[in-house]
Amino acid sequence: MQEQPDPAPPSYAQLLEQNVQLRASVQSLLAQLAKQQQQILELQARLGKNSTNSSKPPPGDGLSKPAPKSLRVPGQRPIGAPKGHQGGTLRQSEVVDVVPAQCSACQSALVDHEVLERRQILELPMLRAQVIEHQRMRSVCSCGAVHAGVFPPDITAPVQYGSRLKAVCVNLNQQQFVPLARTCELMADTFGVAVSETSVLAFTHEAAEALQPIYQQIGQAVQAAPVVCANETGIRIQGHQEWLHCAVTPSLSYLEHHPKRGMLAIEAIGILPPFKGTLVHDGLQSYKQLDCAHSLCNAHHLRELVYVHDNLNEKAFDDWAGQMIDTLLQGKREVDALGGPLPPERMQWFEAQWLALLGRGERFNPRQEPDDSFTRKRGKHKQSTQFNLLARLRQYKDDVWRFARDVGAPFTNNLAEQALRMSKVRQKVSGCFRTDEGARTFFAIRSYLQTMRKQRVNLFDCLVSVFDGQPHQA
Repeated sequence: MQEQPDPAPPSYAQLLEQNVQLRASVQSLLAQLAKQQQQILELQARLGKNSTNSSKPPPGDGLSKPAPKSLRVPGQRPIGAPKGHQGGTLRQSEVVDVVPAQCSACQSALVDHEVLERRQILELPMLRAQVIEHQRMRSVCSCGAVHAGVFPPDITAPVQYGSRLKAVCVNLNQQQFVPLARTCELMADTFGVAVSETSVLAFTHEAAEALQPIYQQIGQAVQAAPVVCANETGIRIQGHQEWLHCAVTPSLSYLEHHPKRGMLAIEAIGILPPFKGTLVHDGLQSYKQLDCAHSLCNAHHLRELVYVHDNLNEKAFDDWAGQMIDTLLQGKREVDALGGPLPPERMQWFEAQWLALLGRGERFNPRQEPDDSFTRKRGKHKQSTQFNLLARLRQYKDDVWRFARDVGAPFTNNLAEQALRMSKVRQKVSGCFRTDEGARTFFAIRSYLQTMRKQRVNLFDCLVSVFDGQPHQA
Protein backbone atom coordinates (compact mmCIF):
# COMPACT_ATOMS: atom_id res chain seq x y z
CA MET A 1 0.00 0.00 0.00
CA GLN A 2 1.42 3.32 -1.07
CA GLU A 3 2.10 5.80 1.75
CA GLN A 4 0.40 9.18 1.61
CA PRO A 5 2.79 12.07 1.32
CA ASP A 6 3.03 14.46 4.27
CA PRO A 7 0.78 17.48 3.84
CA ALA A 8 2.56 20.60 2.89
CA PRO A 9 3.20 22.96 5.84
CA PRO A 10 0.84 25.95 5.99
CA SER A 11 2.04 29.06 4.42
CA TYR A 12 2.80 32.24 6.31
CA ALA A 13 -0.47 33.75 5.10
CA GLN A 14 -2.43 30.73 6.34
CA LEU A 15 -0.72 30.85 9.74
CA LEU A 16 -1.48 34.53 10.00
CA GLU A 17 -5.15 33.91 9.19
CA GLN A 18 -5.34 31.09 11.77
CA ASN A 19 -3.75 33.35 14.37
CA VAL A 20 -6.34 36.03 13.73
CA GLN A 21 -9.16 33.48 14.03
CA LEU A 22 -7.74 32.06 17.27
CA ARG A 23 -7.32 35.52 18.76
CA ALA A 24 -10.92 36.33 17.86
CA SER A 25 -12.09 33.07 19.45
CA VAL A 26 -10.11 33.78 22.61
CA GLN A 27 -11.54 37.30 22.84
CA SER A 28 -15.06 35.95 22.34
CA LEU A 29 -14.54 33.30 25.03
CA LEU A 30 -13.05 35.86 27.42
CA ALA A 31 -16.03 38.15 26.87
CA GLN A 32 -18.40 35.24 27.44
CA LEU A 33 -16.48 34.26 30.59
CA ALA A 34 -16.63 37.82 31.92
CA LYS A 35 -20.36 37.94 31.22
CA GLN A 36 -20.93 34.65 33.01
CA GLN A 37 -18.80 35.76 35.97
CA GLN A 38 -20.87 38.93 36.20
CA GLN A 39 -24.07 36.88 36.13
CA ILE A 40 -22.71 34.60 38.87
CA LEU A 41 -21.85 37.62 41.03
CA GLU A 42 -25.32 39.10 40.47
CA LEU A 43 -27.03 35.83 41.39
CA GLN A 44 -24.85 35.40 44.48
CA ALA A 45 -25.56 38.99 45.49
CA ARG A 46 -29.28 38.43 44.95
CA LEU A 47 -29.15 35.59 47.46
CA GLY A 48 -27.70 38.06 49.96
CA LYS A 49 -30.66 40.44 49.72
CA ASN A 50 -33.03 40.66 52.66
CA SER A 51 -35.25 43.21 54.33
CA THR A 52 -32.29 44.87 56.09
CA ASN A 53 -30.30 45.74 52.96
CA SER A 54 -32.91 46.13 50.21
CA SER A 55 -36.55 46.95 49.56
CA LYS A 56 -37.46 43.29 50.05
CA PRO A 57 -40.33 43.01 52.60
CA PRO A 58 -39.63 41.18 55.89
CA PRO A 59 -42.00 38.24 55.16
CA GLY A 60 -39.79 37.38 52.19
CA ASP A 61 -36.80 36.68 54.43
CA GLY A 62 -38.15 33.26 55.38
CA LEU A 63 -36.53 31.13 58.06
CA SER A 64 -33.01 32.13 57.02
CA LYS A 65 -33.47 35.72 58.15
CA PRO A 66 -30.13 37.00 59.49
CA ALA A 67 -29.71 38.50 62.93
CA PRO A 68 -30.50 42.22 62.73
CA LYS A 69 -27.51 44.57 62.73
CA SER A 70 -28.67 47.96 63.91
CA LEU A 71 -26.88 51.08 62.67
CA ARG A 72 -27.78 52.91 65.87
CA VAL A 73 -25.10 53.73 68.41
CA PRO A 74 -25.88 52.02 71.77
CA GLY A 75 -25.96 53.88 75.03
CA GLN A 76 -27.41 57.16 73.80
CA ARG A 77 -30.44 56.94 76.07
CA PRO A 78 -30.36 55.80 79.71
CA ILE A 79 -32.48 52.84 80.76
CA GLY A 80 -35.45 53.48 83.04
CA ALA A 81 -37.41 56.57 84.03
CA PRO A 82 -35.77 59.97 83.50
CA LYS A 83 -34.08 61.69 86.42
CA GLY A 84 -36.55 63.56 88.62
CA HIS A 85 -39.54 61.44 87.56
CA GLN A 86 -42.19 61.37 90.30
CA GLY A 87 -43.46 57.83 90.74
CA GLY A 88 -46.70 56.96 92.47
CA THR A 89 -49.40 54.41 93.05
CA LEU A 90 -52.88 54.37 91.57
CA ARG A 91 -55.74 56.50 92.87
CA GLN A 92 -57.94 54.03 94.67
CA SER A 93 -61.69 53.84 94.07
CA GLU A 94 -62.25 51.27 96.81
CA VAL A 95 -60.33 50.36 99.97
CA VAL A 96 -60.52 46.86 101.44
CA ASP A 97 -59.17 46.58 104.99
CA VAL A 98 -57.45 43.28 105.73
CA VAL A 99 -57.93 43.12 109.52
CA PRO A 100 -56.75 40.21 111.69
CA ALA A 101 -59.72 38.52 113.36
CA GLN A 102 -58.21 38.06 116.82
CA CYS A 103 -54.99 37.72 118.73
CA SER A 104 -53.26 34.46 117.85
CA ALA A 105 -51.75 34.27 121.35
CA CYS A 106 -54.71 34.91 123.68
CA GLN A 107 -57.64 34.99 121.18
CA SER A 108 -58.69 38.47 122.36
CA ALA A 109 -60.46 40.87 120.00
CA LEU A 110 -58.21 43.46 118.35
CA VAL A 111 -59.37 47.08 118.50
CA ASP A 112 -56.61 49.44 117.36
CA HIS A 113 -55.42 49.04 113.76
CA GLU A 114 -52.80 50.79 111.65
CA VAL A 115 -51.75 50.36 108.02
CA LEU A 116 -48.79 47.99 107.76
CA GLU A 117 -48.55 47.43 103.98
CA ARG A 118 -50.47 48.40 100.85
CA ARG A 119 -51.14 46.32 97.75
CA GLN A 120 -53.26 47.54 94.86
CA ILE A 121 -55.24 45.69 92.19
CA LEU A 122 -56.22 47.35 88.92
CA GLU A 123 -59.58 45.81 88.00
CA LEU A 124 -62.35 46.49 85.52
CA PRO A 125 -65.95 46.99 86.60
CA MET A 126 -68.61 44.54 85.50
CA LEU A 127 -68.98 45.17 81.77
CA ARG A 128 -72.69 44.94 81.05
CA ALA A 129 -74.65 47.18 78.73
CA GLN A 130 -77.25 49.52 80.16
CA VAL A 131 -80.68 50.08 78.66
CA ILE A 132 -81.51 53.77 78.99
CA GLU A 133 -85.14 54.60 78.29
CA HIS A 134 -86.09 58.13 77.26
CA GLN A 135 -89.74 58.84 78.09
CA ARG A 136 -91.35 61.76 76.36
CA MET A 137 -93.56 63.46 78.91
CA ARG A 138 -96.69 65.54 78.37
CA SER A 139 -97.74 68.35 80.69
CA VAL A 140 -100.92 70.42 80.90
CA CYS A 141 -100.60 74.02 82.00
CA SER A 142 -103.12 75.59 84.39
CA CYS A 143 -104.27 77.68 81.43
CA GLY A 144 -105.17 74.53 79.53
CA ALA A 145 -102.22 74.50 77.08
CA VAL A 146 -100.71 71.07 76.45
CA HIS A 147 -96.90 70.74 76.20
CA ALA A 148 -94.78 67.71 75.22
CA GLY A 149 -91.07 67.07 75.74
CA VAL A 150 -88.67 66.83 72.80
CA PHE A 151 -86.36 63.84 72.36
CA PRO A 152 -82.64 64.58 71.91
CA PRO A 153 -81.78 64.90 68.21
CA ASP A 154 -79.82 61.60 68.19
CA ILE A 155 -82.79 59.61 69.56
CA THR A 156 -84.69 58.81 66.36
CA ALA A 157 -86.06 55.26 66.77
CA PRO A 158 -88.02 53.28 69.38
CA VAL A 159 -84.94 51.09 69.99
CA GLN A 160 -81.42 51.96 68.88
CA TYR A 161 -77.76 51.64 69.81
CA GLY A 162 -75.95 54.36 71.76
CA SER A 163 -72.82 56.31 70.85
CA ARG A 164 -70.46 54.43 73.16
CA LEU A 165 -71.60 51.03 71.93
CA LYS A 166 -71.13 52.13 68.30
CA ALA A 167 -67.72 53.56 69.16
CA VAL A 168 -66.59 50.25 70.68
CA CYS A 169 -67.67 48.33 67.55
CA VAL A 170 -65.93 50.76 65.18
CA ASN A 171 -62.80 50.77 67.33
CA LEU A 172 -62.61 46.98 67.31
CA ASN A 173 -63.27 46.62 63.59
CA GLN A 174 -61.50 49.64 62.09
CA GLN A 175 -58.71 50.39 64.57
CA GLN A 176 -57.93 46.97 66.06
CA PHE A 177 -58.77 45.04 62.83
CA VAL A 178 -61.04 42.51 64.54
CA PRO A 179 -63.16 40.81 61.84
CA LEU A 180 -66.91 41.41 61.77
CA ALA A 181 -67.92 38.01 63.15
CA ARG A 182 -65.42 38.19 66.00
CA THR A 183 -66.47 41.76 66.78
CA CYS A 184 -70.03 40.54 67.25
CA GLU A 185 -68.79 37.61 69.33
CA LEU A 186 -66.70 39.89 71.55
CA MET A 187 -69.61 42.29 72.09
CA ALA A 188 -71.85 39.39 73.15
CA ASP A 189 -69.29 37.78 75.47
CA THR A 190 -68.01 40.99 77.07
CA PHE A 191 -71.05 43.24 77.22
CA GLY A 192 -73.94 40.82 76.76
CA VAL A 193 -75.14 42.70 73.64
CA ALA A 194 -76.21 40.87 70.49
CA VAL A 195 -74.96 42.96 67.55
CA SER A 196 -75.19 41.74 63.96
CA GLU A 197 -72.46 42.09 61.33
CA THR A 198 -74.80 44.32 59.33
CA SER A 199 -75.08 46.67 62.30
CA VAL A 200 -71.29 46.89 62.69
CA LEU A 201 -70.99 47.73 58.98
CA ALA A 202 -73.68 50.37 59.37
CA PHE A 203 -71.76 51.91 62.29
CA THR A 204 -68.57 52.18 60.23
CA HIS A 205 -70.39 53.77 57.28
CA GLU A 206 -72.11 56.19 59.64
CA ALA A 207 -68.76 57.21 61.15
CA ALA A 208 -67.12 57.64 57.74
CA GLU A 209 -70.02 59.78 56.50
CA ALA A 210 -69.88 61.99 59.59
CA LEU A 211 -66.10 62.38 59.19
CA GLN A 212 -66.13 63.54 55.56
CA PRO A 213 -65.82 67.28 56.39
CA ILE A 214 -62.92 66.62 58.78
CA TYR A 215 -61.34 64.21 56.26
CA GLN A 216 -61.27 67.01 53.69
CA GLN A 217 -59.94 69.45 56.30
CA ILE A 218 -57.07 67.06 57.06
CA GLY A 219 -56.17 67.00 53.36
CA GLN A 220 -56.21 70.80 53.16
CA ALA A 221 -54.09 71.09 56.32
CA VAL A 222 -51.52 68.65 54.91
CA GLN A 223 -51.42 70.68 51.70
CA ALA A 224 -50.56 73.83 53.68
CA ALA A 225 -47.85 72.18 55.82
CA PRO A 226 -44.19 73.17 55.32
CA VAL A 227 -42.94 69.54 55.19
CA VAL A 228 -44.95 66.54 53.98
CA CYS A 229 -43.95 62.87 53.79
CA ALA A 230 -45.50 60.89 50.92
CA ASN A 231 -45.52 57.22 50.05
CA GLU A 232 -47.64 54.55 48.37
CA THR A 233 -48.15 50.80 48.62
CA GLY A 234 -50.11 48.13 46.81
CA ILE A 235 -53.52 47.20 48.19
CA ARG A 236 -56.10 44.62 47.07
CA ILE A 237 -59.60 45.95 46.40
CA GLN A 238 -62.34 43.79 44.85
CA GLY A 239 -59.68 41.25 43.88
CA HIS A 240 -57.63 43.79 41.90
CA GLN A 241 -54.33 45.50 42.61
CA GLU A 242 -54.74 49.18 43.49
CA TRP A 243 -52.56 51.69 45.32
CA LEU A 244 -52.90 53.31 48.71
CA HIS A 245 -51.36 56.80 48.78
CA CYS A 246 -50.55 58.79 51.90
CA ALA A 247 -49.48 62.35 52.65
CA VAL A 248 -48.60 62.86 56.30
CA THR A 249 -47.00 65.26 58.77
CA PRO A 250 -46.06 64.74 62.44
CA SER A 251 -49.62 65.76 63.41
CA LEU A 252 -51.75 64.82 60.37
CA SER A 253 -52.42 61.74 58.21
CA TYR A 254 -54.29 61.64 54.91
CA LEU A 255 -54.90 58.28 53.18
CA GLU A 256 -56.65 57.69 49.87
CA HIS A 257 -56.60 54.89 47.31
CA HIS A 258 -56.48 54.98 43.51
CA PRO A 259 -56.16 52.36 40.74
CA LYS A 260 -52.86 53.92 39.59
CA ARG A 261 -49.55 54.55 41.31
CA GLY A 262 -47.96 57.44 39.44
CA MET A 263 -48.75 60.98 38.37
CA LEU A 264 -52.31 60.16 37.29
CA ALA A 265 -53.16 59.14 40.86
CA ILE A 266 -51.30 62.10 42.40
CA GLU A 267 -53.26 64.54 40.25
CA ALA A 268 -56.58 62.79 40.90
CA ILE A 269 -56.11 62.86 44.68
CA GLY A 270 -55.12 66.51 44.41
CA ILE A 271 -53.18 66.99 47.66
CA LEU A 272 -49.61 67.21 46.31
CA PRO A 273 -49.79 69.09 42.96
CA PRO A 274 -50.35 72.53 44.59
CA PHE A 275 -47.89 71.78 47.41
CA LYS A 276 -44.93 74.20 47.60
CA GLY A 277 -43.06 73.04 50.72
CA THR A 278 -40.56 70.19 51.15
CA LEU A 279 -41.77 66.78 50.00
CA VAL A 280 -40.09 63.74 51.57
CA HIS A 281 -40.28 60.55 49.48
CA ASP A 282 -38.32 57.47 48.41
CA GLY A 283 -37.36 58.70 44.93
CA LEU A 284 -40.36 57.67 42.81
CA GLN A 285 -40.09 59.59 39.53
CA SER A 286 -43.70 60.79 39.73
CA TYR A 287 -42.90 62.74 42.91
CA LYS A 288 -39.88 64.36 41.26
CA GLN A 289 -42.18 65.94 38.67
CA LEU A 290 -43.85 68.06 41.37
CA ASP A 291 -42.81 71.71 41.61
CA CYS A 292 -41.52 71.76 45.20
CA ALA A 293 -38.39 71.06 47.22
CA HIS A 294 -37.53 67.37 47.55
CA SER A 295 -35.93 65.38 50.37
CA LEU A 296 -35.03 61.74 49.79
CA CYS A 297 -35.44 58.96 52.35
CA ASN A 298 -32.00 58.02 53.66
CA ALA A 299 -33.24 54.77 55.17
CA HIS A 300 -33.40 53.48 51.59
CA HIS A 301 -29.89 54.75 50.87
CA LEU A 302 -28.51 53.11 54.02
CA ARG A 303 -30.07 49.75 53.08
CA GLU A 304 -28.57 49.93 49.58
CA LEU A 305 -25.14 50.91 50.94
CA VAL A 306 -25.27 48.06 53.47
CA TYR A 307 -26.05 45.66 50.61
CA VAL A 308 -23.07 46.90 48.58
CA HIS A 309 -20.82 46.83 51.65
CA ASP A 310 -21.80 43.28 52.71
CA ASN A 311 -22.37 41.47 49.41
CA LEU A 312 -20.47 43.05 46.51
CA ASN A 313 -16.88 42.74 47.77
CA GLU A 314 -16.30 46.48 47.84
CA LYS A 315 -14.38 46.17 51.12
CA ALA A 316 -11.60 44.33 49.29
CA PHE A 317 -10.89 47.40 47.16
CA ASP A 318 -12.05 50.51 48.99
CA ASP A 319 -14.66 50.67 51.73
CA TRP A 320 -16.38 53.72 50.22
CA ALA A 321 -19.83 52.26 50.95
CA GLY A 322 -19.07 51.77 54.66
CA GLN A 323 -17.67 55.29 54.94
CA MET A 324 -20.75 56.70 53.20
CA ILE A 325 -22.90 54.99 55.83
CA ASP A 326 -20.76 56.52 58.60
CA THR A 327 -20.93 59.97 57.00
CA LEU A 328 -24.71 59.94 56.68
CA LEU A 329 -25.16 58.75 60.26
CA GLN A 330 -22.68 61.32 61.55
CA GLY A 331 -24.67 64.05 59.80
CA LYS A 332 -27.86 62.76 61.39
CA ARG A 333 -26.31 62.71 64.86
CA GLU A 334 -25.13 66.30 64.51
CA VAL A 335 -28.54 67.47 63.26
CA ASP A 336 -30.25 65.70 66.17
CA ALA A 337 -27.81 67.24 68.65
CA LEU A 338 -28.41 70.75 67.29
CA GLY A 339 -32.15 70.26 66.90
CA GLY A 340 -32.02 71.94 63.49
CA PRO A 341 -29.94 72.48 60.32
CA LEU A 342 -26.16 72.33 60.36
CA PRO A 343 -24.13 75.56 60.24
CA PRO A 344 -22.71 76.46 56.78
CA GLU A 345 -19.12 75.44 57.60
CA ARG A 346 -20.19 71.95 58.72
CA MET A 347 -22.46 71.62 55.70
CA GLN A 348 -19.52 72.45 53.41
CA TRP A 349 -17.38 69.81 55.15
CA PHE A 350 -20.04 67.12 54.69
CA GLU A 351 -20.55 68.06 51.03
CA ALA A 352 -16.80 67.83 50.35
CA GLN A 353 -16.60 64.49 52.18
CA TRP A 354 -19.59 63.16 50.23
CA LEU A 355 -18.16 64.18 46.84
CA ALA A 356 -14.82 62.59 47.71
CA LEU A 357 -16.51 59.30 48.63
CA LEU A 358 -18.56 59.39 45.43
CA GLY A 359 -15.37 59.84 43.43
CA ARG A 360 -13.69 56.90 45.15
CA GLY A 361 -16.68 54.67 44.49
CA GLU A 362 -16.87 55.73 40.85
CA ARG A 363 -13.19 54.88 40.28
CA PHE A 364 -13.88 51.26 41.22
CA ASN A 365 -17.25 51.15 39.44
CA PRO A 366 -16.91 52.95 36.09
CA ARG A 367 -19.58 53.07 33.43
CA GLN A 368 -19.74 49.80 31.49
CA GLU A 369 -19.60 50.41 27.75
CA PRO A 370 -20.87 47.74 25.31
CA ASP A 371 -18.09 45.74 23.61
CA ASP A 372 -17.94 44.48 20.03
CA SER A 373 -19.86 41.31 20.91
CA PHE A 374 -22.74 43.29 22.40
CA THR A 375 -26.01 42.83 20.54
CA ARG A 376 -27.81 46.14 20.48
CA LYS A 377 -31.09 46.10 22.39
CA ARG A 378 -33.61 48.78 23.17
CA GLY A 379 -32.83 51.05 26.11
CA LYS A 380 -29.62 51.85 27.93
CA HIS A 381 -26.77 49.43 28.42
CA LYS A 382 -27.13 47.67 31.77
CA GLN A 383 -24.94 49.06 34.54
CA SER A 384 -23.86 47.56 37.84
CA THR A 385 -25.77 48.03 41.09
CA GLN A 386 -22.89 50.09 42.48
CA PHE A 387 -22.75 52.40 39.46
CA ASN A 388 -26.50 53.06 39.50
CA LEU A 389 -26.46 53.79 43.24
CA LEU A 390 -23.51 56.17 42.93
CA ALA A 391 -25.11 57.94 39.97
CA ARG A 392 -28.31 58.58 41.96
CA LEU A 393 -26.44 59.74 45.05
CA ARG A 394 -24.46 62.21 42.93
CA GLN A 395 -27.37 63.47 40.82
CA TYR A 396 -29.63 64.04 43.84
CA LYS A 397 -26.97 64.90 46.46
CA ASP A 398 -28.83 68.08 47.47
CA ASP A 399 -32.00 66.07 48.13
CA VAL A 400 -30.02 63.41 50.01
CA TRP A 401 -28.65 66.06 52.41
CA ARG A 402 -31.82 68.14 52.62
CA PHE A 403 -32.33 66.92 56.20
CA ALA A 404 -29.14 68.73 57.26
CA ARG A 405 -29.93 71.94 55.41
CA ASP A 406 -33.66 72.69 55.78
CA VAL A 407 -35.69 73.18 58.94
CA GLY A 408 -38.07 70.30 59.61
CA ALA A 409 -36.84 67.97 56.84
CA PRO A 410 -36.50 64.47 58.38
CA PHE A 411 -33.66 62.02 57.80
CA THR A 412 -36.02 59.26 56.62
CA ASN A 413 -39.50 58.83 55.24
CA ASN A 414 -40.49 56.53 58.11
CA LEU A 415 -43.44 58.74 59.02
CA ALA A 416 -45.16 57.88 55.72
CA GLU A 417 -44.19 54.21 55.89
CA GLN A 418 -45.67 53.96 59.38
CA ALA A 419 -48.92 55.49 58.12
CA LEU A 420 -49.26 52.70 55.53
CA ARG A 421 -48.10 49.81 57.69
CA MET A 422 -51.36 49.16 59.54
CA SER A 423 -53.31 49.05 56.28
CA LYS A 424 -51.15 46.10 55.24
CA VAL A 425 -51.99 44.43 58.55
CA ARG A 426 -55.69 44.98 57.82
CA GLN A 427 -55.24 43.36 54.41
CA LYS A 428 -53.55 40.33 56.00
CA VAL A 429 -56.48 39.94 58.40
CA SER A 430 -59.25 40.34 55.81
CA GLY A 431 -57.54 39.24 52.60
CA CYS A 432 -58.67 42.31 50.68
CA PHE A 433 -61.27 45.06 50.64
CA ARG A 434 -64.32 43.48 49.05
CA THR A 435 -65.94 46.74 47.93
CA ASP A 436 -64.68 50.15 46.90
CA GLU A 437 -67.02 51.72 49.45
CA GLY A 438 -65.49 49.61 52.22
CA ALA A 439 -62.02 50.81 51.25
CA ARG A 440 -63.09 54.47 51.22
CA THR A 441 -64.75 54.00 54.62
CA PHE A 442 -61.65 52.42 56.13
CA PHE A 443 -59.21 55.05 54.81
CA ALA A 444 -61.40 57.97 55.93
CA ILE A 445 -61.72 56.56 59.47
CA ARG A 446 -58.07 55.54 59.52
CA SER A 447 -56.96 59.05 58.48
CA TYR A 448 -58.98 60.56 61.32
CA LEU A 449 -57.82 58.09 63.97
CA GLN A 450 -54.16 58.37 62.97
CA THR A 451 -54.43 62.15 63.13
CA MET A 452 -56.04 62.04 66.56
CA ARG A 453 -53.41 59.57 67.80
CA LYS A 454 -50.64 61.93 66.67
CA GLN A 455 -52.36 64.77 68.51
CA ARG A 456 -52.55 62.61 71.67
CA VAL A 457 -56.34 62.55 71.83
CA ASN A 458 -58.05 59.46 73.26
CA LEU A 459 -59.36 57.48 70.27
CA PHE A 460 -62.40 56.07 72.04
CA ASP A 461 -63.47 59.56 73.11
CA CYS A 462 -62.99 60.69 69.51
CA LEU A 463 -65.27 57.96 68.17
CA VAL A 464 -67.91 58.70 70.80
CA SER A 465 -67.81 62.37 69.78
CA VAL A 466 -68.30 61.36 66.14
CA PHE A 467 -71.53 59.51 66.95
CA ASP A 468 -72.62 62.33 69.25
CA GLY A 469 -72.45 64.67 66.25
CA GLN A 470 -69.59 66.78 67.64
CA PRO A 471 -66.34 65.13 66.45
CA HIS A 472 -62.98 66.38 67.65
CA GLN A 473 -61.48 68.71 65.05
CA ALA A 474 -58.09 67.94 63.48
